[in-house]
Amino acid sequence: MIREVAVIQAIEADHLEVSTDLKTGCGGCAQQSTCGAGIISKAFSDRRATFRVARPKGSFAVGETVELLMPEQALTQASLLIYGIPLIALLSVAIIAQTLFGLSEGVSIVAALIGFAASFVALKRWYQMRDLQVTQLLEVRQLH
Repeated sequence: MIREVAVIQAIEADHLEVSTDLKTGCGGCAQQSTCGAGIISKAFSDRRATFRVARPKGSFAVGETVELLMPEQALTQASLLIYGIPLIALLSVAIIAQTLFGLSEGVSIVAALIGFAASFVALKRWYQMRDLQVTQLLEVRQLH
């Protein structure tokens, strides 16, 4: 399980509104002042994400710290889809454009980039149609 600590911002009958700190880079090594990731994390260090999660049974209070749990398999599957499908589309369109249609290299590259961009749009619409929300995958656990 992937774990993240969140703070309850608001309580509703069937949902909790929680916020977490967005991590944009590491901050634990001695090279933080010269590393690109460390510099970026300093520039965006005050970012927070706020979203709603299903309220489990139990009593909660605003300001209470809870742990959000997400199955690793769900994150892995989403990552494979989001990164893999556009790459497959890019390569497939380039190969098809050159081998089947005999298009020039420049036109094949442009067609491949269009296929790459179209795959992102298609994935976004597919996820919206499925109404898959990250919050549906999260489990809330009280910290004691």
